[in-house]
Amino acid sequence: MSVALTRTLLFSWASSLFPKVIDTLHCISEIQGLSNILATKEHSSDTAFRMFRRQLFHSSLSMILDPLKLAMTSPEVVKFGDGYYRRVIYGLGPYIADYEEQALLACIVRGWCARCQATRKNLDDDALLQCREFTEALLREAANSLAILWDEYGIVGDLVPFTNDFPHADIHQLIAPDILHQLIKGCFKDHLVDWVETYLKTQYGTKEAERILDDIDRRIAAIAPFTGLRRFPQGRGFKQWTGDDSKALMKVYLPAIKGHVPAEIVRTFRAFLEFSYLFNAIGQMLLTNQRLDKLVSCRIDFASRGMLEGTCLSAKLQSLRYLVAPAFSTSNSGGAPGSVGEPAPLTHSDAQPSPPVASTQADNEEGIPDDLPMSLTGHVELARTRQGKRARTIEALAVEIGVPNLGSLLSQFLFYQQHPNDRREPAEIPLTDCPRFEGSISVFNSASARFYAPSDLSGLGGMRTEFIRSAPLWRNEAPRYDCVFVGTNSTDPSETGMQAYEVARVFSFFSFKYKGVRYPCAVIRWFDKIGDGPDEDTGMWMVRPSFLPNRSPNFSIIHTDAIYRAVHLIPVYGDQFISRDIRPHHSYDTFHAFYVNKYADHHAFEIAG
Repeated sequence: MSVALTRTLLFSWASSLFPKVIDTLHCISEIQGLSNILATKEHSSDTAFRMFRRQLFHSSLSMILDPLKLAMTSPEVVKFGDGYYRRVIYGLGPYIADYEEQALLACIVRGWCARCQATRKNLDDDALLQCREFTEALLREAANSLAILWDEYGIVGDLVPFTNDFPHADIHQLIAPDILHQLIKGCFKDHLVDWVETYLKTQYGTKEAERILDDIDRRIAAIAPFTGLRRFPQGRGFKQWTGDDSKALMKVYLPAIKGHVPAEIVRTFRAFLEFSYLFNAIGQMLLTNQRLDKLVSCRIDFASRGMLEGTCLSAKLQSLRYLVAPAFSTSNSGGAPGSVGEPAPLTHSDAQPSPPVASTQADNEEGIPDDLPMSLTGHVELARTRQGKRARTIEALAVEIGVPNLGSLLSQFLFYQQHPNDRREPAEIPLTDCPRFEGSISVFNSASARFYAPSDLSGLGGMRTEFIRSAPLWRNEAPRYDCVFVGTNSTDPSETGMQAYEVARVFSFFSFKYKGVRYPCAVIRWFDKIGDGPDEDTGMWMVRPSFLPNRSPNFSIIHTDAIYRAVHLIPVYGDQFISRDIRPHHSYDTFHAFYVNKYADHHAFEIAG
């Protein structure tokens, strides 16, 4: 039995115990040798020897962790972050393990649950939780008949868990699933991905299966880049898979196999992926509830101490009121801002620092946790520095990005900015009624989008910042024009998720001033949704580039406030093999239909799920 405790056993300790903890971890790492205890073939399958080896594992753990027991029995005075001293008793933390290791730790028969008392024939039945007291009660009742414990309760009565030697420790409560290796790497790579390869070889033979697998690799390699999404230049053809490899490949694998395997296999992958993302959402909700419970407890404590009355400046403001009263009249201080005794209202710029914005040199492909105050609305900010070598007029930008009617689109944009309640379509508005702009513009290669995404890596308020690229040359390799969610400004509250957003591709960010007002804008090409709902097999919405009635591309200029965040699109490959020459920057220009990748991150899953 392989026991990787160096990565799975987590516990808290006092700072004074730190040297002992280091020694303990070193000893625990050496315990892996227990799985290699050799015996002759005559005794290797002997029941007594196997019980000896398992009990030796528990006894060794107990002895190794024994130096930490003092901190679990005698309180220690510790200074906390709030400056108060409290007496603390430490304990063993969660033990993260796969099922085989859980069965060894909990001293249960393989096939039974380590956490609850449900029978192995029906694990979905409602059942009480396993606990140390229950096991000990059964042992007292059936001390002379361990076979009954084995057959009817799934308990190995010959073994004593190492947690029995420590206070406040119950192995059934400490066990936690190894999500990375069991759910992600185990289910995804070791079962589903291998299942696809086995199916293809069985159905088409080894040679043709390898040709299909090569095409799947090319499909994965051709997917357009996206913030926080790992690139796979060789597809899934790497020698040694890690948990991170599996997590990254999960986000792009489903569209790559569609067309090469039956719909039933595709739907199996979809069910697994949706469960994985739902599992994370449930975990976030449980964590949120725990934090809310702690906040409620803190609020009661703060209220009893009078800490919620007024503000931290109340005492100073009260003293200042009497100092300034002779010099200023208070007759007009009826609660109006700026009256005597009232603090001057903070402006937005005073209240909080500026959010992160994209820079000309920014090449970070990960979203950034944002510790600014929470806001449920998104905000997009252009890069700090304009691109000096790019177009300075709207005519020059039209030539640069290949949109001949860009000047007319800008006139229509200004018309809607000045007439926001006009519901006519752009084609219905004569250009002679639209303002004309002939000044200079500033062009930017990127913008930063700030939005509320607590399910992903985010700041304390659940805010996250990501960068949207629109550059003719990205990293000295090729053009990159990202796609975005655009708000429809619908007043219908029933429209949520994909019903509330349209998809577009950004071909340029620019800004200009008109009549003293600065307008940050984006030149976009619209996508049309295919159907009224997501694809039945993949569970993902599909879109295609939009065209006008004359079959010309449907471009528009929009205010950056209409952009919510970036969105990732994956081509609908169908059942055809793709060219070996297609690169990621060709993806959005080569294919004619795309999946909206709801698996790009958890926030995208919430929008496009």
